[in-house]
Amino acid sequence: MPARPITSRRSVLRGAAVTSVAGLGAAACKAPGGAATAEATPTAPVDLGAESEVAAGGARFYREHNVVVSRSATGVLKAYSTVCTHAGCPINKLQGTTLVCPCHGSEFDAVTGKVVRSPATEPLNELPVRASNGRIVAGPGA
Repeated sequence: MPARPITSRRSVLRGAAVTSVAGLGAAACKAPGGAATAEATPTAPVDLGAESEVAAGGARFYREHNVVVSRSATGVLKAYSTVCTHAGCPINKLQGTTLVCPCHGSEFDAVTGKVVRSPATEPLNELPVRASNGRIVAGPGA
């Protein structure tokens, strides 16, 4: 009869520790609330609110639609998806004109969509946006 390998207590504990740490790493890559990725941005035009809500040189975060709208000093509106391009997490914070992702700390300029802090390397996805009858409308077909 062949000899069975003997597994030490240390080997069992080491394996359990590695498995636990790997599980924590996977959990850390998920968005708050357990979702691995954010809900999609608008797939049709969405009325976001009054045009007056976005001041020149400022930005407004429409969390329920995963959209940020900014207005340049000259009055030009821009809209971007607030789904992080690094791991697909929904961005949940706007500080001035900087969007902050809660998953890994990526930051984006809400006026240009550009990355201002890694780990993200790709800018936010720009969305069509327009003002219509004093309202901001964003999304495909806007």
